[in-house]
Amino acid sequence: MSLSTTDMLPIRDVSRVTGVNAVTLRAWERRYGLIKPHRTPKGHRLYTQDNVAQIQHILSWLNRGVAVGQVKALLNSPSNTPVSEEDSPWRATRAQFMDALLSFDTARFDQLYNQSMAAYPTATVCSQLLQPVLDQLQQRWQGQFGSHLEEVFIHTRLRTKMATRIYQNNCHLNAPPVVIASLSNEHCEPGMWLLAAMLSADSYRVDTLEWEVPASELTLLADRTNPQALVLFSSQAVPAHQLRRHLPKLVQNHSMRIFVAGHAAVIHAQEWQAMGVGILSEQTILAHSILLDRLRISA
Repeated sequence: MSLSTTDMLPIRDVSRVTGVNAVTLRAWERRYGLIKPHRTPKGHRLYTQDNVAQIQHILSWLNRGVAVGQVKALLNSPSNTPVSEEDSPWRATRAQFMDALLSFDTARFDQLYNQSMAAYPTATVCSQLLQPVLDQLQQRWQGQFGSHLEEVFIHTRLRTKMATRIYQNNCHLNAPPVVIASLSNEHCEPGMWLLAAMLSADSYRVDTLEWEVPASELTLLADRTNPQALVLFSSQAVPAHQLRRHLPKLVQNHSMRIFVAGHAAVIHAQEWQAMGVGILSEQTILAHSILLDRLRISA
């Protein structure tokens, strides 16, 4: 018995439900034969609940480090043998990505980044490629000659890529934004941009403030844009004047939901709890997962 089209979802709704963007869903269908949606007489894709379940199953494999090209065989295999880190294709991709960055090879960087983003969900690329590379680079940059140049080059490239994707996604969204604001004096907070990119891929409109501003002034932004939530981010300790004066005023004078992520979430855990600020995680990937749950529960 054929299903009614009213029981199926268009690709935009599947993207919202699964967090996999439409470009990636089409690539999985055309290049890898992973999903076979129904088609309307005009050729538009429609997905059943079984298709959605299959996409979620695919995501479970990708999040374990399996290459998208290997997933089809695993889905059809009764054994579903796990893939070890040594066999993970992400290991080779990370090495190539690192080499491109440290060689200041922008063309190769763009190629690897674009290929990964086209074939995998943003959250998978962040957890399996970008975050591990950033962690490795952070260790490399401890007192090494040339580290400042490398850091500026790499952060600039990543920020440009992610900001462009967030802008493109925002153009199709009319809902109130989730504002992610830096409380750090760092020139770039890569963890903040990873969090913003992942949330944007989940079909949330995201606005970022990457320069430190007095937290009490964020009330002006809240009054004028009515955001769904405000996420404060810092990879370092928050300055005392922010923590003791500006942040309490912000919390007291506005009813919007406020969260904190990055190392500051752990460093000042007692202060956040006393103010009623929701603590996410110092780990960006986990912070995204927790934030997504909180936003969906209150939606």
